Amino acid sequence: MKALPALLLSGLALTGCTVLGPDFSAPPGEATADWSEAPERSVYRRTTPQPLDPQWWNLFDDPQLSALQARVVAQNLDLLSAGTRLQQSRALRRIAGGEALPTLDANGFALHQRNSNSGRVDYSGREGKQDFNHSRATLDASWEPDLWGRISRHIEEADALLEASEETRRDVLVLVLAETAHHYIRLRGEQANEALIRKNQEIARRHLELTRIRLANGMATNLEIAQAAGQLATIEAHLPASLEEQARLINALSFLVGGMPDALRAELQPVRGIPVPPQAVPIGLPAELARRRPDIREAEARLHAATAGIGAAQADFYPQITLTGSFGFESSQFVPFEWTNHLFAIGPSLYLPIFEGGRLKGRLALREARQQEAAIAYRRTVLKAWHEVDDALSAYGASQQRQLKLVEAVGQNETALGNARQQYLAGAVDFLNVLNAQRDLLATEEQRIRSDEAVSISLVALYKALGGGWEGTL
Repeated sequence: MKALPALLLSGLALTGCTVLGPDFSAPPGEATADWSEAPERSVYRRTTPQPLDPQWWNLFDDPQLSALQARVVAQNLDLLSAGTRLQQSRALRRIAGGEALPTLDANGFALHQRNSNSGRVDYSGREGKQDFNHSRATLDASWEPDLWGRISRHIEEADALLEASEETRRDVLVLVLAETAHHYIRLRGEQANEALIRKNQEIARRHLELTRIRLANGMATNLEIAQAAGQLATIEAHLPASLEEQARLINALSFLVGGMPDALRAELQPVRGIPVPPQAVPIGLPAELARRRPDIREAEARLHAATAGIGAAQADFYPQITLTGSFGFESSQFVPFEWTNHLFAIGPSLYLPIFEGGRLKGRLALREARQQEAAIAYRRTVLKAWHEVDDALSAYGASQQRQLKLVEAVGQNETALGNARQQYLAGAVDFLNVLNAQRDLLATEEQRIRSDEAVSISLVALYKALGGGWEGTL
């Protein structure tokens, strides 16, 4: 028993030995100096370097969209699934952390037994063929000093994988929030398109009635009647596709909140306008991108885990010492135990790999290759992020420029249709001019609606590329 304090002190001293393997340091950022708008991006809605609003969807000033996003955060099944994977990572971290702590186990048994007919003498000295009692109760402890950092590297690896799991959930959140906003804007755009179809349907119907009146007065022909009726049917043919698309989008939004098909129809079917971005759109600074995008943060965490794994593999080449101790009682009776029947054992055990058939070298090579793969994956993720942001900025500017031109085109086509009607009523032109003018107006009005959608959707894509949304919801 006197050797126990010295043994424990020597074990504590051993824990201060070298930690093997490379220490992880975060890769340097690959940020550009500025992402100021190029001349072709200069439009009436501008981006600013102001801090990114974590709940960027509130910039659209649409309470229904904001309420929908809150439901998605609470009810989306992909997010709930990512949450369970995060819980698994936390459990694995607790398992890894337990390696650094001593283990203490209680063991015992109480047996009534008899030897075989061979006459073997039992531990108490009695001859065979006699029944006897045998009981034992012990308290066993063991602890492995972390001599070379094998355990600490395993814990470091588990910490990094836990962080990667957290970032994976955040990345899912960013994607789901962007998808929700995208579908919502598309739904409002399709509702606007339906209203446009019905408006033009009514105009075409009035044209047909007017043409029939003119035919009755001998001022029109059956050809003009057929043309007017064909124009009405063509317009009405667009309506089923619009209604189908609205149903699909409502179902998509219902799925995002974990609901059955048509679960959101009652609240989404009433028509609302397409959400409009603000004049100034805050997007933050380039240097913040790597700290904000969850996929970059996840790639960095996985690189950290792979780096820690190298140290754990290197430590496997070195000796492992385990300090063990046991104290208890053994008796030929069930109870009680007597002090004279106590037992104990204490001492170290040593494991030293001598020949492993290349297994340890192969494991180290595997870990190093995984670390190189993780480093490449990190660089690829960062580069992809910069491309996505640049593409999103270009799309945001281009969609606004297209919108401006289409607003102008709609105005010109409205003027052209008005003139064609007046000339037709005056008998200066035939009905084909009216049909052509109305067809052009319908096409440009539909394109303008799509461009209004595109402006808002491109802003959603920009915030998705910037990795915004998770800070204000976790």
